[in-house]
Amino acid sequence: MTPHAFIAMPFGTKPGADGKDIDFNRVYAELLKPALEAAGCEVFRADEEQRAGDIRTDMFQELLVADLVLADLTLDNPNVWYELGIRHALRARGVLLVQGPRLTSPFDIYTDRKLRYRLKDGGPDPEFVEANKAALTAMALATLAVDAQRKVSPVYTLLPHLREPAWRDLLLQDKSEFGAAFERWDARMKVARAKCCAGDLLVLASETPTQALWLEAKRAAGNSLLQVRQFSFALEQFEDGLRVEPDDWACRSKRIVCLGRIGQHEEALEAARQFVSDRPGDAEALSLAGRVEKDRWQSRWRTADLSQERFRMAACLETASLEDAQALYRKAFIVDPSHYYSGINALTLLLLLRHLGGEVQQVAVDNLTGGVLWAALTAQERDKSDYWAKASYAELCLLVRPRDVVEKEFRNVATAAKRDWFALDSTRQTLTLLRDLQFRPEETSAALEILDREIARSTPPFQPRQVILFSGHMVDTPTRAKPRFPASMVPRATSEIERVLDELQAGPGDLALTQGAAGGDLIFAEACVRRGVRLQLLLPSQEPEFIESSINPSSDGATWRKRFVALKEGLKPPHAEPPRTMPTELGPLPAGSSPFERCNLWLLYTALSHGPEKVRFVCLWDGGGSGRPGGTRHMVTEVKRRTSNVNWIDTRALG
Repeated sequence: MTPHAFIAMPFGTKPGADGKDIDFNRVYAELLKPALEAAGCEVFRADEEQRAGDIRTDMFQELLVADLVLADLTLDNPNVWYELGIRHALRARGVLLVQGPRLTSPFDIYTDRKLRYRLKDGGPDPEFVEANKAALTAMALATLAVDAQRKVSPVYTLLPHLREPAWRDLLLQDKSEFGAAFERWDARMKVARAKCCAGDLLVLASETPTQALWLEAKRAAGNSLLQVRQFSFALEQFEDGLRVEPDDWACRSKRIVCLGRIGQHEEALEAARQFVSDRPGDAEALSLAGRVEKDRWQSRWRTADLSQERFRMAACLETASLEDAQALYRKAFIVDPSHYYSGINALTLLLLLRHLGGEVQQVAVDNLTGGVLWAALTAQERDKSDYWAKASYAELCLLVRPRDVVEKEFRNVATAAKRDWFALDSTRQTLTLLRDLQFRPEETSAALEILDREIARSTPPFQPRQVILFSGHMVDTPTRAKPRFPASMVPRATSEIERVLDELQAGPGDLALTQGAAGGDLIFAEACVRRGVRLQLLLPSQEPEFIESSINPSSDGATWRKRFVALKEGLKPPHAEPPRTMPTELGPLPAGSSPFERCNLWLLYTALSHGPEKVRFVCLWDGGGSGRPGGTRHMVTEVKRRTSNVNWIDTRALG
């Protein structure tokens, strides 16, 4: 992500405090802009003439959502003070103050830290400009990296209970440059979310216009990974988000879910307790704490060494955790009687407690039954397509109604799911808990049979045994001055790639990912297809352009083109996937980006989205490169950070 920096400053030539002219355009061009760009920022400055009278829409939008606002207070310019005031009112942090020579500092910001720069002959002093730039760059980096809990704005410092508005509330209704960029980005995010493509979401997260959007993209990627049960990698996304915004409710809650799912129950429980403490009386927080306790309870008796017949006996010894979980769900339902999710869980766990020998009063069961019935049915009245309300009502029927009613309602659930494998599988997990504890076995088996039939008609996500990610050099062009991967190396490289795939025991059930360029990519892809590996090509450009840039220029390009076409024509579902093209899936290439580095990043994130522990990276590489995101060196580093499964074929050793 490239942080956005907005500069609020005077424009043109203005008299300074000593009466001498200051050329603020030179200050901008020679000092402020290069210093912020050195800090990795994209810099925006509104033109004074264009915003005479009312503030120009683009300028106002940037002022509100920019990651960093720099205000030059050399003069008492009313526009600059107005812009600084708006920023202080709407954002608690992300402000940087600078000033040139002036006789006094304004009282309101007298104690605020400021960079004082030197001037000579109306512009930055040549003797000090490099030092001033370095100092400003350092201040910008420090400001961007500051703890999100630390408030810079005097408004938020003096009013500690004041909360920033949601960033979406800061978007202007009128069309603006930022708004248009956001709409394009958001459209791609919606497509990626609908396809549940976490790899796509992570690439888009790295390209967000501002930090606020980056946080939203991280949430979306984490949610997609949660959906496909990649809990560890999902946890990484939510923790990334919390490093930027520690109080983000969505990231905090999903982090707790991930901790529970990967077996870190005590950490999840402590985080949930703190969450409830920070949000007292919140049904979602209490329900989340109940979910953590429920996971913890199941982990205490649902062990791999027990047969299904012994699950109930083991669960009878762990009713204390069950009571804790039930109490939290019940409290959530009392706080919000329309919260049917907490209600159905409270009732289910209460009946399981009685089923396992615990003392339960019938009046408590009756009260919860009536409450859940009302909550689930009224939710369906509000939204006829609410799958989860229908599923909760069906579960209620499973708990207390006869088999014929249970079968009818679960058939309704199956229809409402519209073959959504994830929704059906989530509902099925509750039924397997009831089955394993032998609760109403006849009714539970009937409901499971209906769901299993519908799941069989749905398309489950492909869960590869291992993901083999490949990045390699293209065969040299005939005119390449310094050979890197000449055609003479192809036979040896082919043997080495075959050897690595044999060592990995690549075969059916595995997934292979690469671009498809002439050389290493195609050699690897063909070898995978011969072994029955499911292959997915991710192309950096539309196919005709890709062939012109990455196949035809190589030595014997015509032969490589025939090999590419033959490979592509053989990629038929369900054992292979047609190539995905980056412009179609991710949208236009961001300014200043390399399509090949962006595509490598897409490959890397797509591989990791199946689970970092499954990734096996194979690279045909000479060891060069800068380590920039998307390069082979960066891919090696990122894979090694999570797993040791890197197989490097060094082209320098192929002779």
